Amino acid sequence: MIFNGRTMTATLYDNPSARDFFTMLPLDLTIDDYAHNEKIAYLPRKLTEEGSGPFGNERPYDLCYFMPWGNLAMFYADYRHPGLIRLGRFDAGEEALHVSGKFPLRIERI
Repeated sequence: MIFNGRTMTATLYDNPSARDFFTMLPLDLTIDDYAHNEKIAYLPRKLTEEGSGPFGNERPYDLCYFMPWGNLAMFYADYRHPGLIRLGRFDAGEEALHVSGKFPLRIERI
């Protein structure tokens, strides 16, 4: 993921929603601040919710899908919400999530 001259990488989990997301790549979206603990980006269509369910052990730098709105949720602080599917986890460059503002976002496979 690239925005504002910064690059982040994430490893996707092996679940139906993450696989569906992967098939959409590459994507050009907009990343923006939401609440006090995340950045969001709206996808061009909703992802499958097959096999989803509640999960525990939420941690900063999780990459999630918010089912009600159909957006990516990229957390940089503690969170908890029942409407999420965890897609993966950031493993490099995640400090970029702390940069405030709205930016073009490019998501590619590597």
